[in-house]
Amino acid sequence: MKIILMSDVKPLGTTGTVVEVADGYARNFLLPRGLAAEASKGSLALLEQQRRAKARRDAEAVANAEALGKQLEGLSLTVPVKAGGNGRLFGAVTNGNVADAITALLGVEIDRHKIAVPENIKSLGSYPVEIRLAKNIVAKTTVKVIAATN
Repeated sequence: MKIILMSDVKPLGTTGTVVEVADGYARNFLLPRGLAAEASKGSLALLEQQRRAKARRDAEAVANAEALGKQLEGLSLTVPVKAGGNGRLFGAVTNGNVADAITALLGVEIDRHKIAVPENIKSLGSYPVEIRLAKNIVAKTTVKVIAATN
């Protein structure tokens, strides 16, 4: 019997895969548990339509990430923080602070988990930062940590 996997099944394959299995295995195990659906003409057409839509969404997301990467590449972000007289910070500059600086400058929100700060920034100066926008798209920017004036 031909079936479409609705979720990952270890020995058979991943979600959306069309596989041939024994009739009893499909009727007694896969179909009742919702792990698979019978592969009819309509369901195969729907599966193909979903694949095309996902490919289109993925291509659009990559294009958006590349455009944002070009904006961020070489950008110099300024983060004002409280600092002591010797240039040491009261606390540290985190990836959350960098995300806030990007939002303030460009108006684009970036998840703080996608920002890689090399180590704890605990003194004034310039530091390189990498922002992972998509699977193979990484933008490199510079963060300038300056003393805040109150």
